[in-house]
Amino acid sequence: MIEKINVNAIINADVTKVWEYYTNPIHIVHWNFADVSWHCPKASNELMVGGKYYARMEAKDGSFGFDFEAIYTDVVVEKELTMEFGGRIATIKFIPLNSNTEIVIAFDPETENSIELQQAGWQSILNNFKSYTEAN
Repeated sequence: MIEKINVNAIINADVTKVWEYYTNPIHIVHWNFADVSWHCPKASNELMVGGKYYARMEAKDGSFGFDFEAIYTDVVVEKELTMEFGGRIATIKFIPLNSNTEIVIAFDPETENSIELQQAGWQSILNNFKSYTEAN
């Protein structure tokens, strides 16, 4: 059994705002990339069990890009999301901490990249989310 990879961040915003910024495609396109040389030009999100999450991620110079697609297997508004993508599972928890919110993501690793690289990439995306949400 392969252990899940975990990343987390404490966002200086209440859970309602954090949920909205994390799940609304209007916001997703502004934070969903791991490096400033990348961007997320398109996103859509059907926020319900069986609904599809979609994000296009690509290098700004056009040299590489990919589509990330997942299907929700559980949605508990302002508390937790679980999604399946390519046989892997990710769970995102939204934990209220007074006026802040902690996001904890646990996901199954893939086999192409090291655990450290995957953890760093997902953490970088979550850090972008934190910066974007706190600034807007």
